[in-house]
Amino acid sequence: MTVTAAAGAVWLSRDDVRPVPLSRIISVELRKMFDTRSGFWLIASIAISAVLAAAGVILFAADDELTYSTFATAIRFPVVVILPIVAILAVTGEWSQRTGLATFTMIPHRRRIIAAKAISSVVIAIAAMALTFAVGALGNLLGAAVTGITPRWDVTITQCLYYVLGMVLSLLIGFMLGVLIRASIGAVVAYFVLTFLLPTIFSLLAAGSQWFHDVQPWVDIQFAQSGLFVFDKSLTGEQWANIAVTGMVWLVLPLLIGLRLVMRSEVK
Repeated sequence: MTVTAAAGAVWLSRDDVRPVPLSRIISVELRKMFDTRSGFWLIASIAISAVLAAAGVILFAADDELTYSTFATAIRFPVVVILPIVAILAVTGEWSQRTGLATFTMIPHRRRIIAAKAISSVVIAIAAMALTFAVGALGNLLGAAVTGITPRWDVTITQCLYYVLGMVLSLLIGFMLGVLIRASIGAVVAYFVLTFLLPTIFSLLAAGSQWFHDVQPWVDIQFAQSGLFVFDKSLTGEQWANIAVTGMVWLVLPLLIGLRLVMRSEVK
């Protein structure tokens, strides 16, 4: 039987074997984000929290504060927390749910899997931003209709692009922590430390020390990126330099270390 099977086997050369297209891997990664109930409701919570934030502005904001920028700012707070967690779970699920062995067996090139996860996470972020902009616009129209005032659209296209860039950078920080730590709980805790605890410590140090007050924009990534969410002024060249330097230190370098660990780690 062995001889017969060997005689009937078809041997393919390397040129005859075509790799799985990256677009197909991305579509699979996008589908995996929605497959589980937890993943579905985590992404659905973006829309739910956006609606709740818009409703809160209509109910509690003063009439002179019912502007599009107010709705966009209110919606940002819950969304900026949820999006990085989506990116974290997209990466760490391969290790925490023990699916990595099957994934990396079917696609041995781990770089393609990580790239597909990054692209699919950014796609989710951009789709979420489009949804939140739409919810903010509807909230602005509804708030103006309820109070009898004229809708105020005080956000430019450039400021909207800044807003999207800030959200994508926040998501990539979560993605970086997922690649670096590869454990859901550890990466989520590290994200909250990096996002909430460290900026508080840096603010206290800046308030008590003049030299650190001058240095803070170059070492505090949250402080540096906060200008992307301010709608009433444009970023200066120095602020863009702050974003570049802190992004290199807190995002790019740890991500490179995490990618090296992913390429070398044993998948069980």
